[in-house]
Amino acid sequence: MSPVLEAEDLRVAFRTRHGVVEAVRGIGFTLHKGQCLAIVGESGSGKSATARALLGLAGPAATVTAATLRLAGRDLIGLTEGQWRGLRGRDVGLVPQDALGSLNPLHRVRADVGEPLRRHRLLPRALRAGRVVEALADAGVPEAGVRAEQYPHQLSGGLRQRALIAAAAVARPPVLIVDEPTTALDVTVQAQVLALLEQRKADGTALLMISHDLAVVARMAEHILVMRDGVVVESGPPAEVLGAAQHPYTRQLLAAVPTGRPRREPGDSPGPVLLEARGIGKRYRRPDGTDQHAVREVSFTVAAGRTLGVVGESGSGKSTVARIAMGLLRPDEGEVRFAAGPWSEGPERQRRPHRGRIQLIQQDPLGAFDPRFSAGDVIGEGLAALRDRAARRARVAELLETVGLAPELAARRPAEMSGGQRQRVAIARALASGPELLVCDEPVSALDVSIQAQILELLARLQAERGLAMLFISHDLAVIRQISDEVLVMKDGVVVERGPADDVFERPAHPYTRRLLDAVPTLPVYG
Repeated sequence: MSPVLEAEDLRVAFRTRHGVVEAVRGIGFTLHKGQCLAIVGESGSGKSATARALLGLAGPAATVTAATLRLAGRDLIGLTEGQWRGLRGRDVGLVPQDALGSLNPLHRVRADVGEPLRRHRLLPRALRAGRVVEALADAGVPEAGVRAEQYPHQLSGGLRQRALIAAAAVARPPVLIVDEPTTALDVTVQAQVLALLEQRKADGTALLMISHDLAVVARMAEHILVMRDGVVVESGPPAEVLGAAQHPYTRQLLAAVPTGRPRREPGDSPGPVLLEARGIGKRYRRPDGTDQHAVREVSFTVAAGRTLGVVGESGSGKSTVARIAMGLLRPDEGEVRFAAGPWSEGPERQRRPHRGRIQLIQQDPLGAFDPRFSAGDVIGEGLAALRDRAARRARVAELLETVGLAPELAARRPAEMSGGQRQRVAIARALASGPELLVCDEPVSALDVSIQAQILELLARLQAERGLAMLFISHDLAVIRQISDEVLVMKDGVVVERGPADDVFERPAHPYTRRLLDAVPTLPVYG
């Protein structure tokens, strides 16, 4: 059987102000109908540049060459942009990573999903609406006809991701390229998306998957390419690549996968309580005038030197809890106390003198940083009290070294840094004011597995050295277990289970907790 996608000696080079950068250097592969080829590697490995080259989206600064590059027998080298537009959506579909950013906020869902049908004139106008609803239903979207008339912001993250799959598959292309299709999704939604992709594969669609989640790759792929610095360092079926890795880099990636092993020995003593929530609740008014309870009767404490992990699906209320803990949102019921004093009550001017003692680390530092600022400027925002410029520069350099970055990075802007570097800069900025408590909102969810491991190790080290308290929010249960001493499991705004991390993960009492744990993809034991 002839492959539907094949490449030999594929090379992608980019012209930059510093010269030519070779992002992909002579890789090759074949992909057959009904199979999945997975490409794994860290940021900068060349996996995304490979995917863009297969879609004609490498960009005007790129040069793409290959001895062979074919899609369903058609030579892709030298195609014009018009010819590429004739292929995209009809012969090859793309499921991008950023579901919210990839859907037009001004269009109803039906417009984005139906766009390939209009562009390629694959169906008469009268039949397109029905095909769109069918594609949404095939993608596992409930009430597909209703959802088709909604806007992207009205859908959950999981529904937006399914809408993107529907848009990529609506014209039934023989090849789908899926770029990190489950990143930042809750484990139950992740399981549903993977089941959907498996169905597409069973129907004969060929999948090229880019992912940093090795457990997902093990479940989906027949063949794996491990890329580093633009070249393939290891390839083969999952049992060989993941079960008997030969290259040191592959072994490094496998070693970085969160194991869920507790990082602290039983019996370690907590320090004094820094943050206390007493029966907090928050309501929002629905369009029909009724109240929606985002959070109800949530209570917890966070002590110095300890980490409270909060886990739950989208809409469970965990981010609302974080905003209330930061003093950015006033609870409708209950109260929050910080360092034994009032925190949630009273005006912001009463909290402002203590703001430096509690700091937030967000999921997306690129979106949180001013793109005009250098890393030194970003970190310097937390050093406003330090008037002397030389002393401030020295302190910025010290903070960069604390988080494992070279002081020279202070001159770079966010767009010139990798995801792991930006997250370290975000941590350095949070540390600048000498905080006692860090509120971490999905701080590693979008990072490669090896960078994720480095950030978790950094946070653990800083906690041990400084006695920091942490409120750590994540949808990744392995990360939560690895970093946390105590765990809260939230569903529909309430805490359904709480306790020491080992108890919650090894002896879950609530059916919802058991369902979350059952949905977690795990690396199989090969051999």
